[in-house]
Amino acid sequence: MKDFARSDDPAVQAQLDRLAALSVPDGRLGLETIRALLSRLGDPQDRLPPVFHVAGTNGKGSTCAFLRAMLEADGKRVHVATSPHLVRYNERIRVAGKLIEDAQLAALLAEVLDAGSDLSPSFFEVTIAATFLAFAREPADACVIEVGLGGRFDATNVLRADVLAACGIAALGIDHERFLLAPEEGVPTEPIARIGFEKAGIAKPGVPLVTLSYPEGPTLEIESAALSREALLAMRAEHWHASSTEIGLHYADEHGELALPLPALPGAHQAENAALAIAMLRHQDRVSVSRDAMAQGLRTASWPARLQRLPASPLTGAREVWVDGGHNPDAGEALARHFSGQRLHLVLGMLANKQPRALLDPMEGSIASITVVPVPGHEHHAPGAFGPDANAAETVANALAGLPDDGLPVLIAGSLYLAGDMLRLSGALPD
Repeated sequence: MKDFARSDDPAVQAQLDRLAALSVPDGRLGLETIRALLSRLGDPQDRLPPVFHVAGTNGKGSTCAFLRAMLEADGKRVHVATSPHLVRYNERIRVAGKLIEDAQLAALLAEVLDAGSDLSPSFFEVTIAATFLAFAREPADACVIEVGLGGRFDATNVLRADVLAACGIAALGIDHERFLLAPEEGVPTEPIARIGFEKAGIAKPGVPLVTLSYPEGPTLEIESAALSREALLAMRAEHWHASSTEIGLHYADEHGELALPLPALPGAHQAENAALAIAMLRHQDRVSVSRDAMAQGLRTASWPARLQRLPASPLTGAREVWVDGGHNPDAGEALARHFSGQRLHLVLGMLANKQPRALLDPMEGSIASITVVPVPGHEHHAPGAFGPDANAAETVANALAGLPDDGLPVLIAGSLYLAGDMLRLSGALPD
């Protein structure tokens, strides 16, 4: 499935049209193409400021948001690469604190596409090459780079040890099964252990590999990867500890203890993502960040379409409307914890390659009604996939108009593409 992108700038759109025309041979794995492309561009990935490289199934984007906020609170200039974009392709590339400008983006994409015209690179490989070019050409104090898919074969995994400050692995879960669980000799057969194996592929010699705690299968795979690659493993509950209460976040490691505020991002799970960001900063020595900057970053970090309350608009009216891009069972568990003890109306749109019950089963006790909507521009599940009680609506606007005026909140969820469409329609554009 292509990751479509649109721009109001004609020069950018011309390059995005070229991106949309790319296709990758089904089942192609490996880093050979991205390495060849970067070589033609002068290997910009080797000239980056110190990099914080983050993998994971859930929470890696939020972890990146906390890292960025903490670094910037300390006065640092920070480059950030995340995916996917929600409204504008520019969201993927943040140069020294600001979304990349259209003129620079158009020029970079043209440069990369021209250089790799005979290599058949993917959408993401071109994006990452353009990102690394932008980051190598603009001075900064640090980079925060989110893994796109998996870790071992992700295009960002061309980063070498000498540019890395720390690598991190956020929460693990089953997602993108077609790619991350594809049959292969010499890899774990247990699904969650295989996921840990793929994420641990970002480990590098002498670089801190900072992780959460996991079940035995993925834990063993991550420990094995760290040992074989001579990475410096720092795993939660063994090398560092964190806990949260209603009033604050407590963190401890061999360097001491920190008493910090709770993250401002909604959801109890954000304390775990924040703790991982803190641990990544504390287990490296390339970039210094003060305790006060960490505290400020916890208060100011933002991450669009992750338990985000939409502003009042013609779309939402006066209702309490939340949007979340979650689409797998672990995201469902996080949403269930956040809305525990209250009822809500669920407006759901899910891609056809996702599990229809991923959100419904964890949230079963909170759902007052289900309305299923299409995911514009993508193959999606029909209402029947969500059970006999699911209603159907052609658009989110129709879904909201059809809900009873009972004062219950509304959650729009199931797809980042749908979430991005909601941000655009409600005027809550990511900046």
